[in-house]
Amino acid sequence: MRDHGGNLDAAMARFGGDFADWVDLSTGINRVPYPVGEVPARAWEVLPTRTDMERLVAAARASYGTSAEVVPLAGAQGAIQSVPFVAERGMARVLAPTYNEHAAALRMGGWMVTEVGAVLDLVGADLAVVVSPNNPDGRCFAPEALRDLAERVGVLVVDESFGDAVPDASVARFVLPENVLVLRSFGKFYGLAGVRLGFALGHGAMVERLRAMAGPWPVSGPAIEIACSALADRAWQGETVARLRADCARMDDMARGAGWSLVGGTELFRTYSVGDAAGVQDRLAEGHVWSRVFPYDASWIRLGLPAPGEWARVEAAFARL
Repeated sequence: MRDHGGNLDAAMARFGGDFADWVDLSTGINRVPYPVGEVPARAWEVLPTRTDMERLVAAARASYGTSAEVVPLAGAQGAIQSVPFVAERGMARVLAPTYNEHAAALRMGGWMVTEVGAVLDLVGADLAVVVSPNNPDGRCFAPEALRDLAERVGVLVVDESFGDAVPDASVARFVLPENVLVLRSFGKFYGLAGVRLGFALGHGAMVERLRAMAGPWPVSGPAIEIACSALADRAWQGETVARLRADCARMDDMARGAGWSLVGGTELFRTYSVGDAAGVQDRLAEGHVWSRVFPYDASWIRLGLPAPGEWARVEAAFARL
C-alpha cells in the first residue's frame, strides 16, 4: 500500500488513546474547518441539477480567478485518478519527491512513469506532472515558467491543491493552453476533507473527456451547497490565511528550538530535517501528536498546523524531544 498521512488509526494501535486524545498533524488539512452551518434538506433529498452544478462551477471559477472550464470531481484525488485517461498513453514524468498518488495513478493507467528531480528533466515528456506548491517541500513554480514548460511537453498537469493561500502563484489565473490541466482541492484549505470535492481546470478536449468520465453527478448535493458558500466567503478566507501564516511562524520557532532545520512547506504544513525522523515521530506520538515521515528521506518529518486550542498539547509533546 502507498503511504499517506491521515493514518491515525495506526498511531492509536501503537500508542493508545482514541481520536479525541490525539492532535493529528499528519496531513496538510486545515485544523479549523469552514463553519458549514445548516445544509438545505433539498441537498440531501434530490440529485444535483444542472443548475446546481453550474452554481458550483461559477463559484469555483470566481474564487480561483480563472477563465478556464471547471470540472467538479470527488476530491483532487478523483482528478488525479482521471488524469491517465485524458490523453493517449506514453511516457510520463513526475517532478519528485511529491505526492505519491500521481505516479501511482499513471502507472495503474498504463503509462511509463519516471520520477525526476528538476523541471528541465520534464521536457519532452508526453505527460508531465508538477505539484505547485509542492508536497512535502513547498516548492512553488512561477506561472510563467509553467506556461513555458507547457510548450515543451505533450500534456502538463499542475496540481495546485495547496495553492489557496497564494492565489497569485496559480497558473490558472492566466489563459491556459489546451494541453494544461490544473487540479485544485477544496477540502484541504477549508478543512473539510470529508466533503470529497476537488476541481480540474482547463480548456478543450481533455476537459470534455474528464467531464464525460465524471458522469452526471460527480459530487453530492451537500458538497455543492457547502462549497458555494465557502468559495465565496472572502472574509473567512482572508482571516484564515492570516492565522495560518502566524501559525507557520510559531511552528518554525518551535522547530528551531528543537534543533530542526526547515526543509520547506506551505501555509498548511511545515517540513523539517530532524535527523532520525522515525524516532522523533515516535516521541511526539507518545504525547499523542501524530506526524508524517517519508520513505525516501529518513530525516524529514512533516507537521500540519494545530487549531488554536491544540497548541498547548503540541508544545507538551515537543517537550518530550
